[in-house]
Amino acid sequence: MPKFVEDRIFPYDAKQMFDLVADVGKYPEFLPWCIGSRLYNVKQDDFYADLIIGFKVFRERFTSHVKLSDGKIEIDYIKGPLEYLHNLWEIKDLEEGGSALHFEVDFEFRNKIFQKMIGGLFTEAVHRMVESFETRAIELYGK
Repeated sequence: MPKFVEDRIFPYDAKQMFDLVADVGKYPEFLPWCIGSRLYNVKQDDFYADLIIGFKVFRERFTSHVKLSDGKIEIDYIKGPLEYLHNLWEIKDLEEGGSALHFEVDFEFRNKIFQKMIGGLFTEAVHRMVESFETRAIELYGK
């Protein structure tokens, strides 16, 4: 069961970073391996999302429930190739300016052989994903 946690400081305020992470419909524009997204049952504080993830011949759809609250985004897996998946983003303004971002992802593949194969790549893939959000923030909000 790979689990990844990353804490980062950004020069952008918490609302900017929250809006960036919560904008799941834009993920195919900047997130590695995300080739499609569809949002449905959208309400003010939650929605459902299908993400299509593709890499070479691998292509899978992940359906998740996304819950938005004050500075927190929680993503719970509903269906796809995993046994389970839980993401947590917590974003807080810092007194000295900017924001602190806390990111956690925990998941397990149904196929244990695939789990062992992907385990080594997991940390690198998630780190690259967080860097993609940083790059997107620079594109949207400047340096």
